[in-house]
Amino acid sequence: MWLACGAMFLVVLDATIVSVALPAIGDGLGMGGTGPGWVVNAYTLAVAGFLLLGGRLADLYGTRAVLVGGLVVFTLGNLGSAAAAEPAQLVAARALQGVGGALLMPATLTVVHRSYDDPVRRTRALGLWSMVGAVGAAAGTVAGGFLTDALGWRSVFWVKVPLGAALVPLALLTLPRRRRGRTAPGRLDMAGALLVTSGLTALVYGVVALRAPATRAGAQAGLAAAVVLLGLFLLHQARWARVPLVPLRIFAHRSVGSANAVVFCLGVAYLASPVLLALHLQRVLHYSPSRAGFGFLPCAVTVMAGAHLAGRLTSRWGVRRTTVLGMGVTAAGFLLLARVGVHSSFWPDIAVPSLVFGLGAGLSFTPITVCATGGVGPSLTGLASGLLNTTRQVATALGVAVLSTLAEAHGGGVAELADGYARAFAVCAVLVLLGAVTAAVWMPGPRRGAS
Repeated sequence: MWLACGAMFLVVLDATIVSVALPAIGDGLGMGGTGPGWVVNAYTLAVAGFLLLGGRLADLYGTRAVLVGGLVVFTLGNLGSAAAAEPAQLVAARALQGVGGALLMPATLTVVHRSYDDPVRRTRALGLWSMVGAVGAAAGTVAGGFLTDALGWRSVFWVKVPLGAALVPLALLTLPRRRRGRTAPGRLDMAGALLVTSGLTALVYGVVALRAPATRAGAQAGLAAAVVLLGLFLLHQARWARVPLVPLRIFAHRSVGSANAVVFCLGVAYLASPVLLALHLQRVLHYSPSRAGFGFLPCAVTVMAGAHLAGRLTSRWGVRRTTVLGMGVTAAGFLLLARVGVHSSFWPDIAVPSLVFGLGAGLSFTPITVCATGGVGPSLTGLASGLLNTTRQVATALGVAVLSTLAEAHGGGVAELADGYARAFAVCAVLVLLGAVTAAVWMPGPRRGAS
């Protein structure tokens, strides 16, 4: 659990720690216009593109090899980011971090899932795993603001190098070697891996590039390529692949389909909120990076409380009722946050809504994860977790791109930005409510969800 939670914390922390540091990174490397945004986008592209491959590699090669390899790649990416002297070097290093993160995320979930045979203990362990991930997302903005003000933007990358290096020997000592006689590694569907990785990368690129007029033509080409590549991938999996990367029968599981639909709605809203809120605090309320970062502490506290409570509630109520409760609370928090404006006060207008939607998100992620992975066999656990995390990453990219565009659609003045962010948070509330309805009508009931 220490290993799985530590690796998960690093990956999620990495996705948000640069959010508050983006203005300083842009100034330090001379990245004008939309350039700083690609520091986030390069990471998101790589994670979304390689997650399914990472999940399947964990199933075929074993979690030990994939997790250790992911930690090494991830740590090297942080080293490259910290030492980058030019924008292109930083973007490339961030993409390398994303590849490492894509290997780590499904492997950590598989480690937790296979460490507990008892369903109740497994659910509580998944609750702890989800709590660590959710806290990592909120803690990233806090740490990013403090480190940027105190030590400069490069410190947001240096700080993760010793943490990643320390987890490598822990993985080698605690994880068992892959037993002989299992599925041969050579059966990996390389054609399918290439198609889905290229297709998802093109999809996420198309979404994030639509924001800038200069890259709009490339974005449209990317979206068209994504349709073709992902269509070919599905055809290849259904007809041509001898050992499919993603056996399409996995979508016949009600638990897998419903969990991915719900986490998509939650991901677009909640997982994109750190970037939106950080920009609002700095661009509208004129907070410093460290002050903006500490503005996420209320959310971090209640996410931890919600995730701790979710493990117990999921065991007693089942995945459906716990998810509906969590999504409803999250939507209420975003509705409160939609009141933000130019003259907003921190405690009533920012902190209280953050406390509410943080609690709801903490309640939601555990039952969604249990639902997605509990209804499939052990041989497909890595794939199911890879699917869920891929959905989360694609949802995050969509959320940041679409909601940021919505917030900035009516001009760059302070009043216009304040109104834009209020509209974006209102859209978040609607999306999470849609996810709550989806959970209520599609997720398995208490008996089926208990597993």
